[in-house]
Amino acid sequence: MNSVYAIVVGILLGIMIFALKTGVGCGFSNIRRRDILIIASSYFVISVILGSLIGLVDQSNLDKITSLGMTLHVIVALLLIGAGIYTQKKWSCGHDVSKRTFLFISVPCPVCLTALFLSCMILASTLAWSGFRIGALVGFVFFITVVTSSWIFRKMHRTPEDLGAVMMFLGIFYLLGSMLVPAYIKSKQVAASNIGGEIDLLPLLLMGVVVGCGFLIHTLKVRQNEFL
Repeated sequence: MNSVYAIVVGILLGIMIFALKTGVGCGFSNIRRRDILIIASSYFVISVILGSLIGLVDQSNLDKITSLGMTLHVIVALLLIGAGIYTQKKWSCGHDVSKRTFLFISVPCPVCLTALFLSCMILASTLAWSGFRIGALVGFVFFITVVTSSWIFRKMHRTPEDLGAVMMFLGIFYLLGSMLVPAYIKSKQVAASNIGGEIDLLPLLLMGVVVGCGFLIHTLKVRQNEFL
C-alpha cells in the first residue's frame, strides 16, 4: 500500500507543477479573475473527459503517446521563447500584450494534455477507480492549484516583463527536456555493464548548464540596466 500512496502522491505533485505553469501565466498577466476561473475550469472539464477516455486507449500505446509528447515539447518550447521575447519587447516600448501572450503558457497545450492523459492512465492502473473519478481527481487538483497559485502570484505585483522572462525560461526548459528525456530512455535500454550509454549524456548536460547560465547572465544584465 505504501508504494501505491507514493505513486499517487508523485503523480499529483507532477500535476501541480503543470498547474503552477498555468498559474504563473494567469498571475503575471493583467487578466480578470473571471478569465482565471474559466481557464481553471477548462482544465477540470478536460481532465474529466480524458479520464473517461482511459478505457478506450490501450496502454500499449503509451510509447507512441510519449514520443509524440517529446515532439510537441519542441514546438511549444519555440512558441514560448518567441512569445516571451515579444512580450518583453512590447513592454519596453510601453505596450502591455500580456493579456494575449499569456495564452501561450496558460491555455491547455498539447504537452499539458499529454501529461494529463498519461497521469490519468497511470492513476487508473494504480487505483481501482473509474475513469470519471480519476479525471475528476486530476481536474480538481489542477483547478485548485491554478486558482491558488494565480492569487499568490498576483500578490507579488509582477510586470509583463517578468512574464516574458518566465516564458523564455520555460521554453529553454522544454527544449532541454526534449533532448534529455529521450537520451535518458535510450541509455536505460543499454546493458548496465555498458557505461558508454551514461557518458553520452554528458554533452547534453553540459549544454544545458551553458544555456542556463547564459539565460541567468542575460537576466542579471537586464536588471542591472534598470537600476542604472
